[in-house]
Amino acid sequence: MKILVINSGSSSIKFQLIEMPAEVVVASGLVERIGLEEGAIHYKDQTNAVSLTMPIPNHAAGLSKVASMLMDEKTGVIKDVAEIDLVGHRVVHGGKKFSDPVEITSEVKDSIRNLFLLAPLHNPPNLEGIEVAEDIFTSAKQIALFDTAFHQSLPEVAYKYAIANKYLEEDDVRVYGFHGLSHKYVTEKAVEFLGKPDAKLISIHLGNGCSMTAVHNGQSLDHTLGFGPNDGLIMGTRSGAIDQSVIFFLMDKYKLNKDEIVTILSKESGMLGLTGYSDLREIEAEAEKGNKECMIALDMNTYRVKKFIGAYAAALNGLDAIIFTAGIGENSSTMRKMICENMDYFGLELNQEENAQRSPNVREISTPESKTKILVVPTNEELEIATQCYSIFKA
Repeated sequence: MKILVINSGSSSIKFQLIEMPAEVVVASGLVERIGLEEGAIHYKDQTNAVSLTMPIPNHAAGLSKVASMLMDEKTGVIKDVAEIDLVGHRVVHGGKKFSDPVEITSEVKDSIRNLFLLAPLHNPPNLEGIEVAEDIFTSAKQIALFDTAFHQSLPEVAYKYAIANKYLEEDDVRVYGFHGLSHKYVTEKAVEFLGKPDAKLISIHLGNGCSMTAVHNGQSLDHTLGFGPNDGLIMGTRSGAIDQSVIFFLMDKYKLNKDEIVTILSKESGMLGLTGYSDLREIEAEAEKGNKECMIALDMNTYRVKKFIGAYAAALNGLDAIIFTAGIGENSSTMRKMICENMDYFGLELNQEENAQRSPNVREISTPESKTKILVVPTNEELEIATQCYSIFKA
């Protein structure tokens, strides 16, 4: 079964064509800078790699180019779009309605559209990718998978805000959580690695966006992101948790409107606001040179992760392992070292030599004496999407 996985962003489309159940990535790539004067397409299969620059006015043009490259006489891997059985779409926000993958219907699209207000930066391009794919891959079943779905298992004490009940009952104001496809994938891999189905885990997803999830018996029990994707940890350009009084102060003093506040907290804060850099590699390099702003930003970032480890260990009433994943979590030995330092109370003891290594596989970077395992688990949201799609439609 050939499954095309599409992750449609505001100005980009990531894609992978995966052969299931063999889990073979037949082709993959990225369409970027959609709508700008000079767009780009990066495509690779098992023998070829191609990068092209050209105008890509919209998502329809970008996805059409993806289809033509998949069928190209020289670099293509299929002869006809009819060879694609399923198209799996990552959708960021599914609200409280979706806890499983669903075949896309007009009603499902309406539900995604109705959630635009909750995810204005993500759901609109997600829906556009779906509608374009429906026009191009006409014989394939279109499947939606939601980043919020994994967190539908949150208990009421974790998802409910301490505001009047009517806002939950009438407006669905609650914690939804995000990065669910990633957290689900890596915690399942950790359970398999540990051989302990009832493991108490803390999944730490560190990338440009960051979040942590407390997981027990394979279920999400608490999560750092909330109603929207700007709570909890310090991120590349997002502030993470902040006292709401700061927002009111900024609005009053500088006469800012809602959109301006959103821009400040989502695009001009986090590590960028603290250091002038959003790329952690630059921040770490500057910190090594003695840049005090970068040094304190790293300390702030890791300190907040440590606090949530403590909170979630309490929520779980125990801890078998912590998991580092995503771009920073998988690749920054510095961040992992700083997070695990002075965490003896939680039984965390880092193996410095193992921490310095790199591997595409699940690996343990704690010492044999460490009471709590420290794991690095590479995430693979595309494979998680393909796996869920295949499990439903393989019959």
